[in-house]
Amino acid sequence: MLSGGEELEYTIKKLANMAGISTRTLRYYDEIGILKPARINTSGYRIYAQKEIDILQQVMFYKELGMELDDIKEIIKSPDFDGLSALAEHKKKLIEKKKQLDILIANVDKTIAVKEGRIKMTDKEKFEGFKQNMLDENEKEYGKEIREKYGEDAVEASNKMVQNMTKEQYDKWQELSVSISETLKEAIDTGEPAGELAQKVADMHRQWLGYTWKNYSKEAHAGLAQMYVYDERFKDYYDKLKPGAAEFLRDAILFYTK
Repeated sequence: MLSGGEELEYTIKKLANMAGISTRTLRYYDEIGILKPARINTSGYRIYAQKEIDILQQVMFYKELGMELDDIKEIIKSPDFDGLSALAEHKKKLIEKKKQLDILIANVDKTIAVKEGRIKMTDKEKFEGFKQNMLDENEKEYGKEIREKYGEDAVEASNKMVQNMTKEQYDKWQELSVSISETLKEAIDTGEPAGELAQKVADMHRQWLGYTWKNYSKEAHAGLAQMYVYDERFKDYYDKLKPGAAEFLRDAILFYTK
């Protein structure tokens, strides 16, 4: 570490201790090119300066938000990357996360009070935090695409329907989701998207949408089915059930909505 008004520098060990991560992690970041040391000293040790510390801070912020290293690297290595704007965005995301944690903490406090006989808690209140968590996760993962495709009003209306679900409605919605997955796997084995079992899946999918869509239309249903194939995140979700599941479900829904 330097003195006399010069920029502080850290060995890999000191930086790891300060950041609360391992030296192995910092070496890995060096190997994949996401965080190179400022220099290598005469003893062969990696030395990090202020620029590298700022980059590490950004990396750790993005990791805290659940991003993959490849995506983080692409962002911070971009010529358009603005550290100040990134910090502002981090703050926004952390505030959203804090709100969710506050909801869950309040939910736990209420549940404790109910168990102790101090208050009564409605079924809606019991599941409020969990439903909000699901909405937040969906927003983070798919929000941009869904809003572009269906518009702000449709998305907000859908979110409101989820928030207003009773425990019974929420349970049925979740049960229907499981049934769709199980029946879809069986239908794929038939190899017939227009077959009876596949059309049962498509109809169950329509019912499932009914819990969150204020107004159902065949066109919107078909468009969503197309997105299941075109968007890799949706495709991966369904193909984990069985290879080709996303395309099979799309074809079944397209036949159903003709």
